[in-house]
Amino acid sequence: MNRHAPIPSLHPAGGATSDADRPVLSARSIVYSYGNTPALRGVSVQVGAGEIVAITGPSGSGKSTLMLCLAGVLQPDAGDVEFRGRLVSDASESERSALRRSDFGILFQFGQLVPELTAAENVALPLLLSGVKRKAAITAATTWLDRFGVADHAASRPTEMSGGQVQRAAAARAMVTEPSVLFADEPTGALDALAGEQVMSQIVRVARESATSVVIITHDATVAAYGDREVVVRDGMIDHARDGIGS
Repeated sequence: MNRHAPIPSLHPAGGATSDADRPVLSARSIVYSYGNTPALRGVSVQVGAGEIVAITGPSGSGKSTLMLCLAGVLQPDAGDVEFRGRLVSDASESERSALRRSDFGILFQFGQLVPELTAAENVALPLLLSGVKRKAAITAATTWLDRFGVADHAASRPTEMSGGQVQRAAAARAMVTEPSVLFADEPTGALDALAGEQVMSQIVRVARESATSVVIITHDATVAAYGDREVVVRDGMIDHARDGIGS
C-alpha cells in the first residue's frame, strides 16, 4: 500500500514549493456556516509531517467543524484545504471519500465499532472496503491491535471489552490503512482519567513510530498536553497558538 500517493484527480494547488517544504495539511482562510449561523470565520492552520497538533476551545467554538473541513467531510464555503500539495476543498465527494479511506484516519469519541463484529473484524473493515482479501485484512488488523496493546481481545466483540479497550481498537481501525493524518475527535471524552491516559499514550506512541501527523480535537487541557502545539479556536477564529507543549 502506498500511503503517500496523492489522489490523482485532485487539483494541484499551484506554486513552486517542493513537497518537502510544504506542511502535510493546511487550511487557508476557511469560512463555514450552518445556515445563517457562522461556525468558522476565516481560519488558517497548518500541520507538519509527523506533528501532533491539539485544536482546543470551548463547546461551539468551531473546532469540530474545522476538523471536518480538514478531513474533507465538509466543503468550506470559502477558503482552501490542501493535503500534500493537492486541493481537497474543491474535490468531489467520491474523491474526498477515497482520501479518507487511504490517507486520512478518523477516531471518534465513542469509537463507533460495529457491535456485531469482533475487534479484529472491526479493525479490518477499512482494508476490506478497499478490496484487501479477508485473510490479509484480518492479519493486518491483529498486528495493529497488538500495537495498541489489545491483541488479546481480537476475537472479542465491543460489548465484551472495556471502554478503554474499545477506544484502542477504534484507534487501531483508524490507523490500519497507515494514514498520513489521524484525526482524533475528543478521543478520551467517554473515558475515565486512567483509561484516557492509556489511550492517549498509545496514540502518541504509535503515531511517532509511524510518522503519522495527528490532529486532536479536545476541550481537555490534559489531552491537549500530548500535542507538540496547541491551536485555540474561539468564536470560529484562531484565538492563539502555543508551541512546545510536549508529549
